[in-house]
Amino acid sequence: MRPKPFIPEFLPDHPSHVRDKNSGLTWHRSEMRTLYVDTDRSQVVYHANYLRYFEFGRAELMRGANYPYKQIEESGYVYPIIQTGLSYFTPLFYDDLMHIHTRPAEIELVKLQFDYLITRADDGEIICTGFTKHCAVNSDGIPVQIDEKTIKLWDSFPV
Repeated sequence: MRPKPFIPEFLPDHPSHVRDKNSGLTWHRSEMRTLYVDTDRSQVVYHANYLRYFEFGRAELMRGANYPYKQIEESGYVYPIIQTGLSYFTPLFYDDLMHIHTRPAEIELVKLQFDYLITRADDGEIICTGFTKHCAVNSDGIPVQIDEKTIKLWDSFPV
């Protein structure tokens, strides 16, 4: 089942964020263009590449919050993905410009989740939605509590 249309409204105090007029949710917005290498034999973006786009959106959100993932790792934390989910609605093709919308979603003691929504830049059509769930681990791979800076990111994300 298709989600309701995504109707973004820019937030004056947060230029890289939009609020969906339908759901009221706030999203960090990044932009990317599909490469030829992203497509398969049928000339559409190969389904697994959407996980790469999710990573791009997540990295841009973290970088925009002045807490890039590289800094997280340097402080002794790693957040491997432990679960993903994707729903596809319409394909992207070579050279399509897309908007990757990312938002921090659930946060628990040792787990956190990002939600994603990708739209085609030309017409705003929803391409796919999804999530990635991560577990906080230390450099030895042992689950640990989520670091304070990441908790602050969740708490400070525009509502």
